[in-house]
Formats: sequence, C-alpha cells, structure tokens
Amino acid sequence: MDEQRSKAVTEAFVRLHKESLIYRDYRLVNWDCTLRTAISDIEVDHIDLKEDTMLKVPGYANPVQFGVLISFAYPLEEGLGEIVVATTRIETMLGDTAIAVHPEDERYKHLHGRYAVHPFNGRKLKIICDAELVDPTFGTGAVKITPAHDPNDFEVGKRHNLEFINIFTDDGKINSNGGAQFDGMPRFTARVAVIEALKEKGLYKDTKKNEMSLGVCSRTNDVVEPMIKPQWFVNCSTMAKAGLDAVRSKKIEIIPQQYEQDWYRWLENIRDWCVSRQLWWGHRIPAWYVTLEDDLDKNLGSNNDRWIVARNESDAKLEAQKKYVGMKLRLDQDPDVLDTWFSSGLFPLTVLGWPSDTTDLRAFYPTSVLETGLDILFFWVARMVMMGMQLGGDVPFQKVYLHPMIRDAHGRKMSKSLGNVVDPLEVINGMSLDGLLKRLEEGNLDPNELNIARDGKTKDFPDGIAECGTDALRFALISYTSQSDRINLDIKRVVGYRQWCNKLWNAIRFAMGKLGDDYIPPATVDVSLMPPICKWILSVLNKAVGKTVTSLEAYKLSDATSAIYSWWQYELCDVFIEAIKPYFSDSQEFESARAASRDTLWICLETGLRLLHPFMPYVTEELWQRLPQPKDSSRRKDSIMISEYPSLVEEWSNGGVENEMDIVLDAVNKIRSLKPPTDSNERRPAFALCRGQEVAATIQCYQSLIVCLSSISHLKVVPYTSVCYFMEISFPFHHLQSVYSLWIGIYAET
Repeated sequence: MDEQRSKAVTEAFVRLHKESLIYRDYRLVNWDCTLRTAISDIEVDHIDLKEDTMLKVPGYANPVQFGVLISFAYPLEEGLGEIVVATTRIETMLGDTAIAVHPEDERYKHLHGRYAVHPFNGRKLKIICDAELVDPTFGTGAVKITPAHDPNDFEVGKRHNLEFINIFTDDGKINSNGGAQFDGMPRFTARVAVIEALKEKGLYKDTKKNEMSLGVCSRTNDVVEPMIKPQWFVNCSTMAKAGLDAVRSKKIEIIPQQYEQDWYRWLENIRDWCVSRQLWWGHRIPAWYVTLEDDLDKNLGSNNDRWIVARNESDAKLEAQKKYVGMKLRLDQDPDVLDTWFSSGLFPLTVLGWPSDTTDLRAFYPTSVLETGLDILFFWVARMVMMGMQLGGDVPFQKVYLHPMIRDAHGRKMSKSLGNVVDPLEVINGMSLDGLLKRLEEGNLDPNELNIARDGKTKDFPDGIAECGTDALRFALISYTSQSDRINLDIKRVVGYRQWCNKLWNAIRFAMGKLGDDYIPPATVDVSLMPPICKWILSVLNKAVGKTVTSLEAYKLSDATSAIYSWWQYELCDVFIEAIKPYFSDSQEFESARAASRDTLWICLETGLRLLHPFMPYVTEELWQRLPQPKDSSRRKDSIMISEYPSLVEEWSNGGVENEMDIVLDAVNKIRSLKPPTDSNERRPAFALCRGQEVAATIQCYQSLIVCLSSISHLKVVPYTSVCYFMEISFPFHHLQSVYSLWIGIYAET
C-alpha cells in the first residue's frame, strides 16, 4: 500500500484497460454475504454432500439443511394444470422468470410457448425450449430458471433474452423483488418459509436426498451466493495461454513436477477474473464515473459506458471533457477496491521498481526461483506469471518450488474453527498447557467447538509444548518436505532436533577441550599421513557434502537434511569422536595420531557447521564463532554467513577406507547386539572368526577401534584356517552373528 506500489497498481490497471484486457460488465459473480463482496472462483471451496446434511452457516443460530432436492409445482395459466420442477435452493424460486423443457420431450410439447404463473407474485413464467440445458431423463424433465442466481440459468437467460431478477440484498436477505411476504428475511430463513407457503397453496410435492457440491467461501465458510453485479474483470485468455506455453516449453519449471498438471488444468479452464471487491481496504480502482447534468438516472454506474479509467482524477477529467465536449459533468471514483491478488501479482515487477526503468529491474528481472506454498499456485503464482509476461515482457521467475502445507499431527488442516492451529512462536519459545488453553479461550470459538478444541489440545500436549528454538523448528520443517503435499507436524520430532542441537554443543565443547587455547588451524593437511579413522571421517564428510549440494541443486531439501544429520549424528559424534578419545591420553604412543586427530576434528566441525548453516543459522553461527580461526586474514571471515559453502575435496575421497569401515562398524553393531542388556556396562572379551586373509587383516588393523566402540575388554581375531583351534576354545560363548566373511561371537563370562 506504499506510494511506489500504489503507483504501480494504478499503472498496471490503466495499461491493461487500454489493451482491452480489463473491462466492466454485469456478470454473475460469487458473492459472500458475510464479507459483502465478490470473491474469485479460486476462493470458493466445494463441499461434496452425499445425503441430507445439516451445516452451520455464519449468521444463523441453527444448522441449515443441504443435500436435498425439493419438488414443487407451478400452476399453468388458463387452468391447464401444473408443471412440476425441482431445486436444491427453493428460496431462489422467488426470482424465477421461466421454465425450460427439452424441445423433443413429448410430455411438454403441448406447452411450448405457454406460461406458468408464479404463485406468490403472479409473474408469468414462459415455458421455453432449451436442449443445451435440459436433460429430459433427469427428474421431471422441467427446469426452473433463475437467471440472476445460477450460472447455468444465467446463460439460458442470455440465450432467451429473459428477465434477470435479483432477489437478495448484499447481506443475504430477501429484497423487495422477492415479494412482501418474504421481504427482509435471511435467505435460509426464507428457504423454510417458502416451503411452508407452497404447502399452504398445495404446490409442495416432496423432498428427497440429493448428492451435491456446495460452494463456500474459503475465508468465512459462508455459503456462496451467485449474484449479478457490475464488476471489473480481467480477460485472462491470452495471458493464460502464455503461462501455459511458458511451463510447457520449460521456460518456467515447476518443482515438484507433478503440480504441472494442476497448472495446466487451471489455466486451460480459466475464466475471466473478477478483480473488483466491495471492501473498504485495498487499492482503489482508478476509474471515474461520468454523470451528465441532464441524466435522468443519477446513480453511480447506471450506464456502463460512462467509465473513464485514468492514472488520476485530473487525467480522468481531461479524458471526459474530450469525450463529452461542452457538457456539464461530474466525476465520481469507483468506491470498489482491487482484489489483493491483483497487486500481489505485480510483486516481481514492483519490488524491482516497475513501472520505472530501474537498474534493479534490468539486472534482476526475471528472477531465478520463487518458493511458495502449493495452495497458492493459482492464487498467486499464475497471476504473477500472467501479469509479469504481459507487463514485464518476460516470465517473472525461472523456477517455482512448492513446499507442502503444514497440518497437525493427525493430518488435519490447521484451522481456527478446529482450534488446532500451532503458532510457530509457541514451538520456538515453548508454552504450558494452561497457556495453550488460555489462547483457545481468548479466541472466538463456538462454546461447543471450544470444548472439543480444549480436549484436543490436552490430548496432544498434556505437558504443554517444550521450548524448541528457531533452528530446531526450521530443521524439522525442512526435513518434513519429503511428505508429499502435506506436513503432519509432530512436535515430538521438533523436540528431537532441539535435543540434537545439544549434541552439536557437546561436540564443540569436546573439541575446545582437546584443541587447546593455542591451537592454530592448518592451512592444508596431508591426508595420506593420517590414521585410518581420520581418512574415513573426511571421506564420508566429502560424501555428505556431495549429497547435500546435489540435493539442494535438485530442490530435494529433505534429502539434504538427512545427509547432514546422518553425518553429524552417526559418523562424527557416534564414531569419530568416540574413536579418537584414546588418542588424547598422555601416552607418547598416540602423539602423531593426536596431532592428526586435532586437525581432522577442526576440519570436520568447521566444514560441518558451514554445511548445516542454511538449515540451522543461529546455533551454527554461535558455535562457529567459538572455533579457533585461521591466522591468515584471507581465510578468516567475520561470520559463517559470508563464508563459502562447502564443496567436494577430491583428496578426501577414499573408497577403500570406507569399505573397511563398513566391515568394522557392522562388526561393532553385531557385538553390541550380542551383549546381554542386563550387563551392558560390563566389558567382556569377544572374538572374530574370519574367512580369508583380507577380512582378517581388516579386523586386525582396526582391532583397537572395534574394542573401543564396542565397549569390550579385548577382541580375539581367529583366522578361518584355525577353525580347529577355535573349536577347542574353553570359554562358553553366546550365539554367533555373521557379517561379511566373518562371524562374531562374545564370551558369556570373563
């Protein structure tokens, strides 16, 4: 709503109007009686009803009946009998202006061109033939026509030049056109009253259950009423075709690709976009109505040809004076405002300075990637593409990445009416159960819904929500993106990532204690001189870097978080840090390994934090600042945020060591699984029976590492050729576990 954006919105409206892409017309629109405004097709949700259903409607104390088909009769003129019709919206019969039958239906051929009589106002309803609308096999084969309140009837009304009678006020009450008997009644109260009045006249027939789709406003849940209103429309045909071609030609790539079908379906079936709204906030429509001195009808907008679209009132006045030379006139600006998606659709242009030819616009338009929710692919993305291509001359972005929608742990859409909305701040800062319940009570839930919501909160969060912090929530949401089109948010998972942040802190604390105050990070390292465990951790770090970068480039963000988490948790913390702890004893034996481990540990932590930073920016910045920094000023950065993102280091890759460690870690896992749970802290001896010298050599080489990670007293390596000796071992042992070409056993007693 700032001056620059307002100027751009006005300019866009004026340009599109000059190109005949914006026009004003009397059309059937989706009317929300609660908001008292027109809404677009995409703002209408459809509820499929299978049977007679009672639904709550805003403004009504009692539920309203839907999912039924009501039959009633219209008396024919001259006492010729009656004709039976059926409708799901009996109140609209007050605006009926005709009855349609199929021209080939023998039952009604004698009535062609005759009239029925409206029972409440005496209006004559012509019986017309319409093969396009009427299915003679459905119902009675006769259809009531309400041109002002039904999309199909609207088209019939235009084809047959019928009268369009609006029977509703803007707030959903029956107006004077509906007759004095019903004038002022709320529409669904009138529904009941009309049925009773028909019964009194003997014209009511019956009510049957009927499958139907009910349109409701996505914001208010009010039942949408089709109403004829003078509105401003955008002709979307040519712009939609350009948007379709942009995706088909891959000028715009939609990720995930499956949503391209939604894009095609929406744009191939697009209708003109009603952009005027009867609200008091928003960008006011830059159009002025010209009232001439000798006009008999002084009402605003009574003549659709009198509108002047201009950038300001001065320009509009000049244009009007040219059009109505020498006439006295008055200008009144349209009080309506523009649909918010009109101004939002200009965002890629206006943020760069459009309509001015700015340096930013030339440099950065089109942009590279738009990240947004899949629920507004048509609301926003399609509008930006159409407006951008029409006004900016090119697509506004090259890729569209759509993230899933967040739902509660049970898969339900988060809704204020359900009381299951989880505020991100409640997760970040934490909140007690009492606090959660208090927030519910401060809302505007119906008392019955409040009780249900209170029970749900108590069941889902019996201990409240633990403080998780921003990073844990961010990481959890990104890791959830593999869940198709929805995220079933389980707070326990977020808590798990908060606890994982503690693991990161512990890793840094360990490093700071082992590196020492005088540690200086190396400029380069010679991997070939390192112990195998150091070679291995750098190799798997390299693999994690490669997987993360590849996943980010492919917009598979959950794969990136999985690669990072697995490396930090299962390889760095669970294996490497545990494996190097013995090197930091005072023994001279480990002096060389100790130095290599320090350098490797620093490299791993520094690189790992940079790898994790986009996903957990706060904790990684805090921890990175605590690490010793290189003395070389060219390598030292003030913040991790401006440091280079990790890339592959060819020298670190070592497939041979990784294969050896696969054998070692499998052996460790097998030993751990064999240890009785009752004495998990007791260190017992174990043995490995190896088939082949290569496997035996690997186990022998990593013997001390296996002992360390398995928490056993020692490991006896038994070559397969010594099977006879193995059979003579006097110690009893638990059952064997096979892994690769070796068998692992653990002694039952020390």
